[in-house]
Amino acid sequence: MQKTKATLSPDHIYHIYNRANGEERLFYNNRNYRFFLKKYVHYLQPVVNTLCYCLMPNHFHFLIRVKSEADLKEVFMEKLKKKNANLQGFENLGGLIPQLISKQYSNFFNSYTKAFNKQHQRNGSLFSQNFKRKEVKDETYLRKLIHYIHYNPIEACLTEHYDWKYSSYPAIISTQKTKIAREEVICYFGDLENFEYCHKYPPKITGIE
Repeated sequence: MQKTKATLSPDHIYHIYNRANGEERLFYNNRNYRFFLKKYVHYLQPVVNTLCYCLMPNHFHFLIRVKSEADLKEVFMEKLKKKNANLQGFENLGGLIPQLISKQYSNFFNSYTKAFNKQHQRNGSLFSQNFKRKEVKDETYLRKLIHYIHYNPIEACLTEHYDWKYSSYPAIISTQKTKIAREEVICYFGDLENFEYCHKYPPKITGIE
């Protein structure tokens, strides 16, 4: 089985996912979904390219490609400069990149939890401990995983089609501007027509929790 705590390395693709604690929910209303995505863009967009995603009431999935080491060094050095940090000792920043990316995820989840708790008058952790991340190396599996992620709302009977607005499917088939790596995703399927054709039937995929 693939590791669910894989090291997040530059230029590698990962399936990132997690769920709410116990029987709780991550999202109760449209405002929650929108705020979660806003925070995602703030904390994660600088360090990863998002291939696809789906937000469900009690869990989420993201398929991401970590940006190049050169891009990440630039991002993190800029952050350090803004904090007026002492840059001495950060010459080997590349070795710290996995921890710095994980810290971005931690900041993202903590920021959302703090706002969610305040809105819903609750306390404590919202997400299951330690978000899951599995490296995706096989392109055939990657295509099936994209299909699986987009199929989540249909499988859960939240919609009959791929029109769930809190997934990347509508953005991928659209021509409007998007933060999703649309061209890269379509390229894995050959073209947009085949992307849509491959989504016509339930995905056949195993090894996903």
